[in-house]
Amino acid sequence: MRGFARSEYEARLKQAQDLMAAHGLSALLLTTEAEIRYFTGFLTRFWESPSRPWYLVLPAAGLPIAVIPSIGAALMGQTWVSDIRTWRAPVPMDDGVSLLTDTLNEVAGAGRIGLPSGPETYLRTPQDDWQRITAGLKGTVVSDGGITARLRAVKSDAEIAKIETACTIAGRAFARVPQIAQQGRALSAVFRDFQGLLLAEGADWVPYLAGGAGPDGYGDVISPASDQPLKGGDVLMLDTGAVFDGYFCDYDRNFAVGPASQVARDAHARLIDAVDAAADIARPGTTAAQVFHAMDKIVTGGAGGSDAGRLGHGLGMQLTEGLSLIASDHTVLAPGMVITLEPGIDTGNGRMMVHEEDIAITETGCRFLSPRADRALVPLT
Repeated sequence: MRGFARSEYEARLKQAQDLMAAHGLSALLLTTEAEIRYFTGFLTRFWESPSRPWYLVLPAAGLPIAVIPSIGAALMGQTWVSDIRTWRAPVPMDDGVSLLTDTLNEVAGAGRIGLPSGPETYLRTPQDDWQRITAGLKGTVVSDGGITARLRAVKSDAEIAKIETACTIAGRAFARVPQIAQQGRALSAVFRDFQGLLLAEGADWVPYLAGGAGPDGYGDVISPASDQPLKGGDVLMLDTGAVFDGYFCDYDRNFAVGPASQVARDAHARLIDAVDAAADIARPGTTAAQVFHAMDKIVTGGAGGSDAGRLGHGLGMQLTEGLSLIASDHTVLAPGMVITLEPGIDTGNGRMMVHEEDIAITETGCRFLSPRADRALVPLT
């Protein structure tokens, strides 16, 4: 099913308002795509345009209030939100400033207005406008205390189903890689064709695609594709963040171009062992740090990680969100969390290999959402 039932949004709002009461907040102000979509279902790619600010106000009691450019009124009207206040943006002299200020003063009065302020948050409005907004408020703006991050970290069954659908779509595309990747083909052509496979298999769009290729591995995992042709002895890696109904998958697969070297075969097997070790302990009560150490022991011998910085992260409406699998993150796993397991290993000569899977934390352990990879590298001709 596309979207969610109204009850899903009502439950999110109720949880938020309960936490707002505990934090002494009169309202929450949300300005970014994922936060606004989480509470409304407002799904559009129009966020790619930075010309207009968008706002959502959650009062301590009552329903959400959208304060948005008029170009978005029709789409917002298709969501469960009924209080939609608009202006004809863009208006540089007053681009929603007065309308938002009046709304916050109406809802919060002299109270405290929570704004997401922790890791991975940002304020999506011009600084000049923000100064004018805060100057006109009767109340004060404070941190939301992590309310939005806490709610988004634990997914409903309906959310997890969308992530799993995205993973299944990517799995079908990965299975077709031998059709598009052969010796002599340019890496850039493989990237373009793989995006086409993802769309053909049902992805709504492909905001993220990375990878690399080279003998016994690749130099990094974030570079755009070059026109360098695939060669015998290369390892090809494709890593995708494909989207289905607003939710990401994020996992990769490694392929052997021609016969794989012993170095590549051994490295890939160790990566699978690291994922297995993490999955064995990924359950409620385990910390992110413990999952990190389970993988790090296998891929570095317990050296404490590498330049990649982490061995996995939270996943959902954004490609990366929430916790990091690092030694210093002691977030306790809970049922409903979705995370990636992403160990990497040094294969020498400045090269590496990475393997990634997506899992959901259940009441008793974890469940793989991505179709699990074999220990052996997939061969390409």
